[in-house]
Amino acid sequence: MKIIEGFQSAKSVLSRQAPTELYPVSPALRQRLRELFAVDDPEPAVRQIIDEVRNRGDSALLDYTLKIDGIELTSLEITKKQISSAYRQVDTELASALKLAADRIRSFHTAQKDSIWGGVAKAGLGQLIRPLARVGVYAPGGTASYPSTVLMTAIPARVTGVKEVILTTPPSQDGVVPPLTLVAADIAEVDRIFSVGGAQAIAALAFGTESIPRVDKICGPGNIFVVLAKKLVYGVVGIDGLQGPSEVLIIADETANPEYCAADLLAQAEHDPLASAILLTTSRRVADKVSQEIERQLENLPRQAIAAESLENRGMIIVVASVDEALELANLYAPEHLCLMIDKADSYIDQVSNAGCIVVGENSTVVLGDYVAGPSHVLPTGGTARFSSPLNVVDFIKLTNIVNIDEASLKKLGRAAQAMARAEGLEAHAKAIEKRLEAD
Repeated sequence: MKIIEGFQSAKSVLSRQAPTELYPVSPALRQRLRELFAVDDPEPAVRQIIDEVRNRGDSALLDYTLKIDGIELTSLEITKKQISSAYRQVDTELASALKLAADRIRSFHTAQKDSIWGGVAKAGLGQLIRPLARVGVYAPGGTASYPSTVLMTAIPARVTGVKEVILTTPPSQDGVVPPLTLVAADIAEVDRIFSVGGAQAIAALAFGTESIPRVDKICGPGNIFVVLAKKLVYGVVGIDGLQGPSEVLIIADETANPEYCAADLLAQAEHDPLASAILLTTSRRVADKVSQEIERQLENLPRQAIAAESLENRGMIIVVASVDEALELANLYAPEHLCLMIDKADSYIDQVSNAGCIVVGENSTVVLGDYVAGPSHVLPTGGTARFSSPLNVVDFIKLTNIVNIDEASLKKLGRAAQAMARAEGLEAHAKAIEKRLEAD
């Protein structure tokens, strides 16, 4: 990993004020796009997929699963029998771990719901809080399964009172959804599961097909095709955000454990060659030790090549003069995960304004947040933590305003409304007030 010295040098590389691509297009992906869609960029391909699914429904889903994934499906929906069978294929200890995680996720989001569910009522004005009727959650799959994402998306929806939760997830190369994903979906009380992934799954959730019902909102992370599809169907349905490659930024002082810092950086880097793992430290000794530890720990990782590519292209260690400087840079970068490996870490939380999740102290780690801590691990990336939030119960509600004006309030407010309407050139607006005032 490259080491950068000084605040100003760090500021120039961590600034994300200009728009950046969530997923750069590799030469291999570009070649694949040419072969499959005769285009050079993902977005035209995604538009084509969305149009086809909108017009041809299930047949387009089956065609694209064969064309893109090389998997020939005979049906899309997972049966109750398949879910029951999945439990027999999952290790008991692992199933218990999923249940523990589910309990903690459910408990955290129930507490959040209880804190905001009061509604508003004041002098004839009010606000109703209502859960969405039907939500689609997307869990990545294909080469690996992500049961944790099923829990982290479906459970907050269930806690909020969403009436129907639909899961779409890609099948493995053998044409089946991994048993672990099915068990997680059952634990999370998902209503229906469909074996389809990519942009075609997002299109199906947005517009509906013969098999897959149209939803009100789509949540969950995915690859470049999923992200672009969510972006393109926004407005037809709601979306939770456009989650890109994973990120961690660690702030460490001289008290930090270099082994822990290196392990947490590698845990993020092994996600994806496009993941970002960054260390900000006030100690050159810690910087050097962490660099050495990364090289040592990297040797034993099964996903060594992925982690090494991530660290080479997007990883960095930055040495700054103080924790305050490091926090200023962190707020500028607005990372998905911000880890505070510093003395009296709790006392610095109030200085953080931009982060998806703050991981405090050396006993904490992003990995606990990924699986069992409780808050959803679906977090803003790419600097969007400046203005957006982690997935939470608010994502699954809608607010309806109530205006119930009595006669006294009409007299008090009517003349002001009339004046404003006429100032905007809307005479019919003014007369709607005038008729009520004259009736008195």
